[in-house]
Amino acid sequence: MNVSPTAKYFRTGSWILLSLLAVIVGLYPSLYFVLGEKFGLLRSKPPALLTNTLWRIGFYAHILPGGLALLIGWLQFNRRLRERRVQFHRQLGKVYVIAVLISSLAGFCIGFTATAGPVAQAGFICLAIVWFTTTLLAYTTIIKGNTAQHEKLMIYSYAACLAAVTLRLWLPLLVYELHQFVIAYRVVAWLCWVPNIFVAWLIARRPSAA
Repeated sequence: MNVSPTAKYFRTGSWILLSLLAVIVGLYPSLYFVLGEKFGLLRSKPPALLTNTLWRIGFYAHILPGGLALLIGWLQFNRRLRERRVQFHRQLGKVYVIAVLISSLAGFCIGFTATAGPVAQAGFICLAIVWFTTTLLAYTTIIKGNTAQHEKLMIYSYAACLAAVTLRLWLPLLVYELHQFVIAYRVVAWLCWVPNIFVAWLIARRPSAA
């Protein structure tokens, strides 16, 4: 099927933008070490939670491997890289899977203390389950040699991973429109990943998914 030059430019531009956002947000966790804990979403956390050792372990076990997964995940969709450097693709994939499994498990645990109450907590907990499940299934399918299913599941996995990007795009807009951080955060807990999964479904159902 021939693709028009306009469609090619749009696809290339979208890919570059996604990659840049993934790298920027993937490096975002490092700012917590530079600017301290009065930064980002930690500003909305109560002091009792910030001094809880288990919660702090869970928080950093979520954001650091999660940032790594975001940084390297987009490279796995480069067909030329996959075909020319197969071993590199496999090793990078293993790093991605390990990072996601750690980050999603930690995200599940700290999701129960998410700001804005049960609605937001349910959103982030469901995201953690989806991210963990799709990634684990993507790994088990490639072990079984099912490349086509593996590629589709990885699309879903990275769509869930990109929730870290879409959250940071949606949240300022929602706060501006709704004038209430708590309400905006309840909405973004679902909005940051449900549309991503829908887009992943649209991509994965195409004959050539990745």
